[in-house]
Amino acid sequence: MPLNRIIFGGDVMMSRYVGALAEANDDPAAPMRDIASLFAAADIAFVNLEAPFSDRGKPPRHGMIFKTAPEMIQALQLAGIDIVSTANNHARDCGDYGITFTLDWLEKHGIAVVGTGRDGDAAHNGAVLERNGVKFGFLAYTFDQSNGNYKDSDDRVAMIDPGDVADDISNLKDHADVVIVSMHAGTEYQPKPNEQQRRFAHAAIDGGARIVVGHHPHVVQTVEEYKHGVIFYSLGNLIFDQFQRKETQQGLVVEAVFAGGWMIKYDLIPVDIVQTVPRVRTPVPA
Repeated sequence: MPLNRIIFGGDVMMSRYVGALAEANDDPAAPMRDIASLFAAADIAFVNLEAPFSDRGKPPRHGMIFKTAPEMIQALQLAGIDIVSTANNHARDCGDYGITFTLDWLEKHGIAVVGTGRDGDAAHNGAVLERNGVKFGFLAYTFDQSNGNYKDSDDRVAMIDPGDVADDISNLKDHADVVIVSMHAGTEYQPKPNEQQRRFAHAAIDGGARIVVGHHPHVVQTVEEYKHGVIFYSLGNLIFDQFQRKETQQGLVVEAVFAGGWMIKYDLIPVDIVQTVPRVRTPVPA
C-alpha cells in the first residue's frame, strides 16, 4: 500500500516586515526559501495563511491590519503548498474585496482554500485532495474574524462551533476517506490550550476527524492523542515578524504519514525563525 506524507505548518504572515524584507531583497519567494524542500517533498503541504492577498494599495509595514502583496504567492509556490486555511482573525483585514481576491488569487495559482468561501455554504464545504487513491478532506475554522475592526459577522468565514464541525465532518466524509480540521484559536503566547480549543478539537475528533491542527497563539502548544485522532493544539509561527519573544521565533512542522486511511505515525520537526525565515532546527551534537 502506498504511503502519503502530509506536512503541516503554522501561521504564515507575509505582510509588514516580512514583505518589506522580501521586497528589499527583490525575492518574493524568500520567506519559504530555506524550508521549501521539506514542504515540496510532501504529498500534501498545508499552512495557515494569516494575511489576505490584495492588489489594492501598498502592503502595510506596521500595525495589526495585514495585507499580502500578490507577488508573495511565489513563496507558497516555491514550497509546493497545496492547501491553505484562510479562516483566522485577519481574514477580513482587506474587507470584502480581500476575501474574494484571496480566493481568486489562490485558485488561479492552483492552491486549494478552506475556511472561507464565496458564500456561507462554501466556507463549510471543505476541500478534498486525492493522493495515491486516498481522498483527504480538509475543513478550517476560526475563533474570531473581525480583528477588532467589525461588529458584524461575515458567514463567508467559518467560525468555531462544536455542532457545526460535527455536521461538516459528516457531510465531508461522504466524499473523503480522511478528514483533517484546521483550528485557529487559543490564547496568544500561552503554552497550553484553553477550554474553547479543547472542546472544539474533541468535538472534531468525536465527529470523525483524524487530525486537528491548530494555530493562532504564536507559540507551540501541547499535542494530545485523543481517541482515534491526534490534536496539535498550536504549531506556533512558521513565517512571522514577531521578535519580542524567543518562543514566537520557534515553531513546529508536523509530518503525518498515512497508509490508506490510517495515520501510522507522525513526527514533530522544530523550526527556528531567523529574520522572518523558517529553518529546520539543526540538532545539537551530544
